[in-house]
Amino acid sequence: MKVWTKEARYRVLKDPEEIRPLHEQIRQSDYRQQYHIQSVTGLLNDPNGFVYHDGVWHLFYQWCPWGAVHGLKYWYHTVSSDLVTWKNLGVCIRPDTEYDNKGAYSGSALPTPDSLYLYYTGNHRDENWVRKSYTCLVDLKDRATPVKLPPLYGPHPDYTEHQRDPKIIHNEENGKYYIVLGAQTKEKKGCVIIYTSDSPTQDWHFAGQLKVPGFEDFGDMWECPSIEKISGYDVLLFCPQHLTLPGRGGTVHHNGYLLGHMDWDTLTFTPDNTQFHVLDFGFDSYAAECAANLQDQNKATLVAWMGLPDAAYPTDEEDWSGCLTLPRELRVRNRRLIQQPLDELRQLRGKAVDLESTDLLPRVCEMELISRGGDLALQLFAKEDGTGGLSIRYDDGAKEIAVDRSGLNRRFNVEQGECRSRPLPKGLFHLRIFLDRSSVEIFVNDGDAVFSSRIFPTREETRFLMDGDASVRIWPLKSAVKDDFVV
Repeated sequence: MKVWTKEARYRVLKDPEEIRPLHEQIRQSDYRQQYHIQSVTGLLNDPNGFVYHDGVWHLFYQWCPWGAVHGLKYWYHTVSSDLVTWKNLGVCIRPDTEYDNKGAYSGSALPTPDSLYLYYTGNHRDENWVRKSYTCLVDLKDRATPVKLPPLYGPHPDYTEHQRDPKIIHNEENGKYYIVLGAQTKEKKGCVIIYTSDSPTQDWHFAGQLKVPGFEDFGDMWECPSIEKISGYDVLLFCPQHLTLPGRGGTVHHNGYLLGHMDWDTLTFTPDNTQFHVLDFGFDSYAAECAANLQDQNKATLVAWMGLPDAAYPTDEEDWSGCLTLPRELRVRNRRLIQQPLDELRQLRGKAVDLESTDLLPRVCEMELISRGGDLALQLFAKEDGTGGLSIRYDDGAKEIAVDRSGLNRRFNVEQGECRSRPLPKGLFHLRIFLDRSSVEIFVNDGDAVFSSRIFPTREETRFLMDGDASVRIWPLKSAVKDDFVV
């Protein structure tokens, strides 16, 4: 495995031609995705600035161009008209000022009639490598030319150096703007801090720390916080770090939410109960972000990084890593968030596979299963002798579904556990599964649960097997993301 020095990871990209050979190399990878946003080179992690503006969906991602390593981060820009087909526009925010000299970190977007504003964390380090985090602002005036404005504020002295991921919120009831930031107290406890202003671009001041009763000691850092209004509920989304949760194996970084009520006057989010809900039950989901400005408060549109901090993936050895999940619609049903794939994805379907004549599983496809009751067992990408593969099993007696990737040839992040499960009190009746060349997303019971995971089948893992009473349809899917070299 390549050893990365600090100098190599934080090298400034001066000319796109420096990485063109790397792009040409990774385009040959057997694991390049066909309809998921992925890194043009190097590493992709958090989605940023997800917004609909002037008839176009904008989605940015954290990008380190040199390899599958966290180093100097840029904001890379992609656009879409339908949330299905995506076009690369290249780098939008570069770490080129004293305030972001070691990276343009995660953030959000605010559309206005005159412009599109991008809020991000400027990661500054001095000569002794001491970090200071600034909340920075970019004016994307013509949707193409970023203009950096002066930082809104610097780090708050009452918290550690970990203050990042600004989410901009406009409260229409009182007309004020709020920025919620993930932070860490001096006692090393995760929290959210809040700034406010009457203007989206100036005069910001510290409002206080968000009070979340029952969650005063829940991980040592909260990343990517957001407060959304969905189906009449306030929803606090965040990523608590360095704690273990039941059923999550050895994973210590999580993406989840609380349903409750947000009081902006007292800066208090009161959860309906003390249960932290996992947003995604799969192995690889983090840093979820909701689109900024949907007018329909019955739903939200969400995308996440299909990966985890401090995790390794088989394509690391090819000098690239990372993709985003499919965008999903979020609603509240039975006091839980549900996630559903977009209807527009149906436009990618080709002619249905004739399952009477083959058990070969397309590497890029959509599957739909309707269960008639009882136990159900699926093996995706099994070997020719019927062994191995990705296992999806529903136990009707226990009323539980489990996903196990230990049967695949390429095993990774084994120490975090290779099986994830979810109770289904009402049983299993429907599965919708999206397979790309190195990922699987399993939507259970019309969105009651989703399992998002990276998988890396080898050429001898090609079969689909099922044991149980269910109808099955499989459609190959057309490509929807152009793997163009645009920097």
